[in-house]
Amino acid sequence: MAKQRVVIIGGGAIGSAIAYFLVEDPDFEGSVTVIERDPAYSRASSALSASSIRQQFSTAINIELSLFGIEFLRNAGVLLAVDGERPDAGLREQGYLFLASKAGAGVLEENHRLQASLGADTMLLGTEALRQRFPWLSVDDVALGCLGISGEGWFDGYSLLQAMRRKARALGATYLMAEACGFDHEGSRIRAVLLADGSRIDCDVVVNAAGPWAREPAAWAGIELPVRARRRCVFVVSCPTHIDDAPLLIDPSGVYFRPEGKGQFICGTSPDASDDPDDLPLEVDYGLFEESIWPVLASRVPAFEALRQTSAWAGYYEYNTFDCNGIVGAHPEIRNLIFANGFSGHGLQQSPAVGRGVAELIVDGAYRTIDLAPLTFERIAANRPLLERNVV
Repeated sequence: MAKQRVVIIGGGAIGSAIAYFLVEDPDFEGSVTVIERDPAYSRASSALSASSIRQQFSTAINIELSLFGIEFLRNAGVLLAVDGERPDAGLREQGYLFLASKAGAGVLEENHRLQASLGADTMLLGTEALRQRFPWLSVDDVALGCLGISGEGWFDGYSLLQAMRRKARALGATYLMAEACGFDHEGSRIRAVLLADGSRIDCDVVVNAAGPWAREPAAWAGIELPVRARRRCVFVVSCPTHIDDAPLLIDPSGVYFRPEGKGQFICGTSPDASDDPDDLPLEVDYGLFEESIWPVLASRVPAFEALRQTSAWAGYYEYNTFDCNGIVGAHPEIRNLIFANGFSGHGLQQSPAVGRGVAELIVDGAYRTIDLAPLTFERIAANRPLLERNVV
């Protein structure tokens, strides 16, 4: 195999996972350069995420990606060890609990059948079963719940990112603190990535892993990529009442919460689609908590009537405005440009599987572990959206 010079734009979880899987593949010959303009990751989605993982999706490809992801997280200490030091991704498998009203129960049942057929460990719970299992929960308006028994929960996303980055570097990947600003391309092929300091990096393959800002590198090649930076706010609250064994709960309204240390929880929700503009500053919208989140929490968990908000932060979803699913694979015309974008809040949990898949595409010319073809860029041009009902 000819040596390949791979340049990855973006060193967050997706970019670092691709770098790691490339350099750890014994069949890969060449070099991997990761361009990251913010090595402190101060605005990176990977560092500002709620860092959760679930199999409770409604499409097979998303379930498969997260099934791979949970196995990776379980073994991250071994896989990402450097010089005998094993990182701890802080994985806690306390499950997701999706609640559905009578109107949504049929969809929840249909999703569960698909999840079970693919090996996801989820369980349907009726109203009485929910009361018995979670006595602190108000379910008078709930018809059905679906609980992840294993393989779902949350982890330390920043630690995972740093562990993948450190392992990739230990295996030979180069991380360059720089800002990409364009491509030198000839016909249907990119020859080099141009940097803001006037230098260039010659390449055989370019991977766009630029997260919320992926639209700009695509535009350098004359491509319109439907990925935008959409602000999401996460609120930390404390509750004086002890609540046992809480999962990450998704209310039918879309509001979510999960435990975060003793007596504390994090919570959030997506803003209304009519009020969700691009590129808002990373400033917390406290009105969202007061008007949309707290009333739902207090109704769903009576003990939360006494909760107190203690802190908050904001981060970006790399939001795919076309269908809220990842865009992965080579462009149909510029074949040495590979996308790994638009995961719409699922990038951290899907990063191991996407990293593995993109590495296979570069090394072998095809996917071997999971077929990522459903996420192809071509579906956008063909106006063939991939419908995912469980976008949170």
